[in-house]
Amino acid sequence: MKYLGIEPQKVRVGVFDFTGCEGCELQLANKENSLLDFLSLLEVVNFREVSSDRGQDYDVALVDGNISRADEVERIKDIRAKAKVLVAMGSCACFGGVNQQKNRFELKDVIEEVYGEHPVETDRVKRIADVVKVDLEIPGCPVSKEEVERIIVNVVTGADIKIPKYPVCVECKQKINTCVVDLGQICLGSVTRAGCDAVCPTGKVGCLGCRGPAEDANYDALKEILLEKGHPESAIVERLRFYGGFNGTVC
Repeated sequence: MKYLGIEPQKVRVGVFDFTGCEGCELQLANKENSLLDFLSLLEVVNFREVSSDRGQDYDVALVDGNISRADEVERIKDIRAKAKVLVAMGSCACFGGVNQQKNRFELKDVIEEVYGEHPVETDRVKRIADVVKVDLEIPGCPVSKEEVERIIVNVVTGADIKIPKYPVCVECKQKINTCVVDLGQICLGSVTRAGCDAVCPTGKVGCLGCRGPAEDANYDALKEILLEKGHPESAIVERLRFYGGFNGTVC
């Protein structure tokens, strides 16, 4: 598309995976009816999930996964040096994700228990921001493809980027859902940042906190309610630790 006869320059984007399941990348690739419109704004120069191209000239780097090996440290530093904007995409990149749970144990014990006679090179898990400067974080496990699309369009067009500060409970109540806490489940919706459209509690599954803490979250009130419902404190803490989003706040 031209404007006054001038061909607009597309923003060059690279998508990179580190330690993780690559589910967030698949969310981008599986954009279905909006994929072509989304890609019309961008020039994807590096995205292993969808193309064999390996271009190194990119403006925006979308990074999926956490850092768990020495070679990954060097690789993310190289990506950071080339990118004008670096976006940590998904809970693994933002918080360490499920994999960060191994940091609670001795590394040698983890390697022995998980890999046995076939050990692999692995280290303690780090968030992307633990290694390099991150310009923007988009949490979620996996990320919401609609949210990523909206944010990247805003990056490309220079529009304001707004990520909700209120909790998932707000989105859940807007859907007029029955509260899963009243159904006997542990749910972190009252302390977790919204933006996922309350997909888990809408499916009658308690929020796992994959988007990290909401602003002014009242952990004491949540704990009190869950204890009154008969849930052991150890189970509540285990839920808060699951993705690493609440590490350094309440656990």
